[in-house]
Amino acid sequence: MSQLRWTVALLALILGLLGGAGRAQAQAQTAPAAPAPAAVTSGEYRLAAGDAVRITVFQNPDLSLETRLSEAGTISFPLLGSVRLLGMTTAQAERRLADGLRDGNFVKQPQVSLLVMQVRGNQVSVLGQVGRPGRYPIETGELRLTDLLATAGGITPTGADVVTVVGTRNGKPFRAEVDLPKVFGPDRRGDDVLLRNDDVVWVDRAPTIFIYGEVQRPGVHRLERGLTVLQALATAGGLTQRGTEKGIRLHRRATDGKVAITQPVMDDSLRDGDVLYVRESLF
Repeated sequence: MSQLRWTVALLALILGLLGGAGRAQAQAQTAPAAPAPAAVTSGEYRLAAGDAVRITVFQNPDLSLETRLSEAGTISFPLLGSVRLLGMTTAQAERRLADGLRDGNFVKQPQVSLLVMQVRGNQVSVLGQVGRPGRYPIETGELRLTDLLATAGGITPTGADVVTVVGTRNGKPFRAEVDLPKVFGPDRRGDDVLLRNDDVVWVDRAPTIFIYGEVQRPGVHRLERGLTVLQALATAGGLTQRGTEKGIRLHRRATDGKVAITQPVMDDSLRDGDVLYVRESLF
């Protein structure tokens, strides 16, 4: 009888062990997968063709070098040959080089450091009425229009408020006209265009009007938004002693190219290219 009890107990122990192993296997199969590596944030710079980089391998000076990415986005690295780094962040490029050295049994625990020395691949152009027109590198993952204009010395006093950006997005032509004063309005930060490689920013001349005749400062004047005849005369220093309000004439070119001459009232708004002429008083 005791032998029978011992046999039953042994069978129960074996079944318990087998059940535990089965439960462990089931839990392993249903356990959530390990989290994927964190996605690259949009603010990280990505390598482009023409970029100059300095690569250093800790305690392996023979593997350190300064080079430039080819048009295909590759570099020639000792022991590894041609390695494609195009579009990678510096951390991703360091990891690819380290993995290559480790997998090839060249270095057991490689510590690779990559530094971007000169940005040549990702650049934008800014032209027109800015302090320093030219080509500027995109040194971060996000370069906004206002950031570029600040780097270029800002818009000159003769520059327009509306800035044009042209380029390509998803292989298609892209064009945007950005009203800069509105960018800084409430909840309008999204209007600040995010620039991409080879974009061109054009800052045109500000709209102007022409005032001549019996005013203190005749000449070309900037057309501010909503500028009226009265305000335009004020910017010109007002009328001379010989000038008369009754003698003000507005010359405006129509869409058909013809010029219409009218006698405006002081609250009339002016348009780009308008000409104000103040006649001399006859009395």
